[in-house]
Amino acid sequence: MSSTLHQILAEEEIINFPEFQKKLAEAASPIPVYKEALSEIKSSLDERFTAGEDIRKLVYGRAWEIDRILVNIWKEFDWPDNKIALIAVGGYGRGELHPCSDIDLLILLDDAVDAEEYHDSISGFLTLLWDINLDIGSSVRTLSECYKEAQSDITIATNLIESRTLSGNDNLHSQMYERVTSEGAWTDKEFFLAKQREQKNRHQKTNNTEYNLEPNLKNSPGGLRDLQTIGWVAKRHFGSTYIRDLVEDGFLTESELDILNKGELYLWSVRYALHMICKRREDRLLFDHQRALAEFFGYEDEEGKLAVEQFMSKYYRIAMTMSEFNDMLLQHFDEAILRADEEQVIVPLNNRFQIHNDFIEVTHENVFDHHPFALMELFVLLAQNQNIQGVRATTIRLVRNNRHKVDEEFRNDIRNTSLFMELMRSPEGISTELKRMTRYGILGPYLPNFGRIIGQMQHDLFHIYTVDAHTMKVIQKCRQFRHNDHREEFPIAHRIVNQLPKIELLYLAALFHDIAKGRGGDHSELGAEDVLEFGEKHHLGKWDTHLIAWLVRNHLLMSMTAQRKDISDPEVIHKFAQQVRDVVHLDYLYVLTIADINATNHTLWNSWRATLMRKLYTDTKRALRRGLENPINKEDRIEQIQHEAMVLLERQGVNDVEVQDLWASIGDDYFLRETAQSIAEHTKAIIEHKDPAVPLVLIRQTSHRVFEGATEIFIYSRDIQHLFAATVATMDQLHLNIQDARIIVTDSGEALNTYTVLSDDNTALSENPEHLNKIKQRLIEELDDPDDYPEIIQRRVPRQMKLFATPTQVNVSNDSVSHQTVLEVVTPDRPGLLARIGGIFSTHNLSVRKAKIASVGERVEDFFFITDENGQAISDPELCQTLQQEICQQLDEHLQLNN
Repeated sequence: MSSTLHQILAEEEIINFPEFQKKLAEAASPIPVYKEALSEIKSSLDERFTAGEDIRKLVYGRAWEIDRILVNIWKEFDWPDNKIALIAVGGYGRGELHPCSDIDLLILLDDAVDAEEYHDSISGFLTLLWDINLDIGSSVRTLSECYKEAQSDITIATNLIESRTLSGNDNLHSQMYERVTSEGAWTDKEFFLAKQREQKNRHQKTNNTEYNLEPNLKNSPGGLRDLQTIGWVAKRHFGSTYIRDLVEDGFLTESELDILNKGELYLWSVRYALHMICKRREDRLLFDHQRALAEFFGYEDEEGKLAVEQFMSKYYRIAMTMSEFNDMLLQHFDEAILRADEEQVIVPLNNRFQIHNDFIEVTHENVFDHHPFALMELFVLLAQNQNIQGVRATTIRLVRNNRHKVDEEFRNDIRNTSLFMELMRSPEGISTELKRMTRYGILGPYLPNFGRIIGQMQHDLFHIYTVDAHTMKVIQKCRQFRHNDHREEFPIAHRIVNQLPKIELLYLAALFHDIAKGRGGDHSELGAEDVLEFGEKHHLGKWDTHLIAWLVRNHLLMSMTAQRKDISDPEVIHKFAQQVRDVVHLDYLYVLTIADINATNHTLWNSWRATLMRKLYTDTKRALRRGLENPINKEDRIEQIQHEAMVLLERQGVNDVEVQDLWASIGDDYFLRETAQSIAEHTKAIIEHKDPAVPLVLIRQTSHRVFEGATEIFIYSRDIQHLFAATVATMDQLHLNIQDARIIVTDSGEALNTYTVLSDDNTALSENPEHLNKIKQRLIEELDDPDDYPEIIQRRVPRQMKLFATPTQVNVSNDSVSHQTVLEVVTPDRPGLLARIGGIFSTHNLSVRKAKIASVGERVEDFFFITDENGQAISDPELCQTLQQEICQQLDEHLQLNN
């Protein structure tokens, strides 16, 4: 805190201390007086913040007022011999306090002092602070203890460096500061390396991107901790008191300092408002908080862009700028601290660039003036020379200062278009350099439509990154599939990627697949149009360009087919194969789809989805090789599957007459959906099942692949009203996550229902026989008495989860072929969802004949094929409307209760 600001704060004091002292003297207890003073400080500062006062005066002003309170309390206790001091440390030591920040204190003792001498006073002091509800973090240490703790913990060392005396013996603070900043505690190099590691670990916890959809104001890249790291290193090595001192040291220019200061003040303002809104310490910009902050800062919804999206877009762009400065300054410090004594080794690359001690730099400061294309060449050289560790700080600054040269003329220059394609064809470093181009402000201007999605939110249920960050994750995932450490988890993608004829076409499809989001209209179609323009400008062949455009236009086709369609149906596979056309398109689309899902949200990819995608790929590939003019015949498929199942049954001695009698009552759908192995297992168990009043329950794994499969639960019972609702309610109470439901009803009135389930953590159930038997017995007990079904359906689900409040959508239509009503439900996922939907069906005496369950992150897109009590489609329009309204109302009310 500067002396000028100190004087201003003194002139604008909130608490009139003479009056305050008088109140204390007259009060029976000091606690209410202190509480009143703290309340007055809070309300005054909050009012001034809302009125738009300079955030610095408020953040420093709070610390100034708390200083006075603490000093006053400290002086109420007896501190003999003056061998003790009250020290502010950490953020409070910098003189900064946000509304709900911790007040970190160190009670510092001389080594010669017996701590017991001060025990009563220290205890009384801290107790009074707690009694007046100050959020303090406190420690009591001697000088030697401070030195020892600082040596072993970089966080403690940093807190002690940022410290100041509030009251007591200031000489103790000077001794402590001298010792913890000495070479014996941490050398300059050790301290810098430790802060680098600390920052790297912090960024990894936030997925190494500024663009998480719920970022952390302090710890995400480009957050306040990144700025503080610069200050800590500068203070430790250069003795800089303020960031502005780095201008005099030659590390920052005045204009850069201005941008840095404005960015910090913006982050301070958001953090101050966040604390006010939450009424507690909170640094995460959670979705609910984002809306409240957008409203607080005066943003309003506009056509095509929500208020919250405008607010977050500004945050992301400032965070990216702060991250860029952090990169540049830490690189400066790396050169000044770690490499200052190194022998200078220069390796020329060409007339424009050279490698200087493993870092690339320009050969002279006018390179970008004379050769603007070098702005693109830089990243190509980085990708092609994996021994280069990074970019020298002076070159980073020159890139910043010359990026305005990336204009229409630059974009049309064949040298730049050729260099960009050279980068996309590079064997290594593509995703790294594209991210670097984004961070240095080159990729946005070069691809203006990409520039429009930088920092663009995806305010929905399952994306966890902004559009540009997600795009970079997709490219990175495509690159990772090449490596052997991904072969086991992604065997098909690994094989395909290493065999694609032109892998750069995959990367370009990834780059463009979401480029048109937020523009209005179909982003897949608009993105495909962008590809055609890009292909012409970059001199791609027509076939290559049209393949990329097709991939962008259809990048959702494969995932939607797997999730929404019955891929056991040969007609579904044939139609999908017609859309794909050939194996080359299928290969590219499969890899792009797998990368897209995994880069959207890590919770989207689970073992069951892996199984679906593999099945769709292999069945489609088989159909393409057979020829689109020779689609598989359903009757032939059923005949073949029955023959294979009968062979298995005959080996086990099952009577074929009983088998044929059973199969004669089962519709075609069953034989199209199940494998021969499953049919044989089901048939044998049904024939041997002697008590029709007791449900038959079979549990088996769908796959023994490490990263694929799920657990199938087969239930054979009488087709009783409300069976589906009671079954899914019981499974939900068993913490089973239903992925798919296949409902088959025989001509004789039995139900053959197969549920594909995962555990709560989206993995196949444990194969522990005892665990599986408990599930089996629970299902039998719950389903053996239909009179219990209403109670089972209404039973409260013992789990809750935080939900994104998006209204439920329900669509109802009739299928003239199957004579069933198709009901689609799109709603946030939550425990008990299927049970609640099943309960609504039961209320209206509706039966579920088939269900397609699809979870997309935290959203479900479920399809139910239902009939009335006569086995017919719902013909009453009023009932359809009532059903639609009731599902929406109940699910949205349930959503509010869970939040």
